Amino acid sequence: MIPDNTKQTAALSLQYFFYFGVMGVFLPFFNLYCYHLGFSGFQIGALSAARTLSMVFFSIFWGFVADRYSIRKPVYMACNAAACVAWALYLFSESFGPMLLITVVYSIFYGPIIAFLEAFTMDTLGQKGGDKRKYGNIRVWGSMNFIAVVVILGRAMDAIPIRSVLFLILIGSILQAAFAPLVPDNARPRLTASFFSHIRQFMNRKTLVFLLCSFLMLASHGTYYAFFSIHLEELGYGRTFIGVAWGVASLAEIAVMLNSDLLFKRFSIRFVLIFAFAVAALRWVILCVSVSSFMILFAQILHAVTYGAFHIGCILYMDGLSTSETKTFGQVANNAVSYGLGMMAGFLLNGMFYEAAGPLLYLASSCAALLGGLIFFFSEAPNRSTS
Repeated sequence: MIPDNTKQTAALSLQYFFYFGVMGVFLPFFNLYCYHLGFSGFQIGALSAARTLSMVFFSIFWGFVADRYSIRKPVYMACNAAACVAWALYLFSESFGPMLLITVVYSIFYGPIIAFLEAFTMDTLGQKGGDKRKYGNIRVWGSMNFIAVVVILGRAMDAIPIRSVLFLILIGSILQAAFAPLVPDNARPRLTASFFSHIRQFMNRKTLVFLLCSFLMLASHGTYYAFFSIHLEELGYGRTFIGVAWGVASLAEIAVMLNSDLLFKRFSIRFVLIFAFAVAALRWVILCVSVSSFMILFAQILHAVTYGAFHIGCILYMDGLSTSETKTFGQVANNAVSYGLGMMAGFLLNGMFYEAAGPLLYLASSCAALLGGLIFFFSEAPNRSTS
């Protein structure tokens, strides 16, 4: 008989596996699909910005509802199912206007999925004296599927229509929704009106400073996530190399995920986050000036720090800042401000200026990451729960 904790972690690992498998199709190839539809840089940036803007508002809304009424799992399951239906609408349109509307509807339900999954994981690892620093051992299944998808699909995309990404994402989303009922339900008793006092307690100066820094870090990723594949294609690289480049980044990330408990036992969360800001500033400079495959792949290896270590650090840091009554809301707030507002700002600015500035936008990305790191470094020292 399989222990309950093993069943719970396996169910969470499976959700990460499907979620990041879908991302392995979406991130390298959806914007490239839009590019081949003839969309301008501004239109591609607008689609990405609309997606993240919807994620901000509705992630916070769903997180509030989930914690206020202790219905995190039902909301999670419903959002997964609705996101599948919304994504299917992309199959029926190739025009910018309808696709913009579909993107907004899809993001309303897709937005909170990853933040809810992080909250499920933190709660599960925190039970019975568990070690939350082992988060990476569960999350790594997503990274491993991501790398498998981008490498295999990168080769396949040289032979199959780019429109295939729509069907592949739909299939992966349906599988995730089908297995969503298996996630562990650690629902707490329904809260009273005092929940608002817990929200006010959570939204203190330290939390706001951290959210600002997280915003700047993810805003610095705007050029990378929106135009990296297009940038490589314009440099003359084929889709096979594009897939390999994304895969190398994910492979480097896996090494951090597998050793997350050792990393955060040796170094404080604060130190890891500050180091990640510095490495991000360096990474974007490299991508700005490099045209050789060696330097591009070296920059992708730095993804281990700029995403892997930074992401785990953010999850642990935010978990320490959140009260027991606002765990879901805390993860949603972080995801909304960073991957929502931060990415939206990055996508919009890059969409507006990419055709004029091109790779030079990586220099602006470097400055944003550096500024976030400096603010975080000079902010007040955290308490033990976030150190």
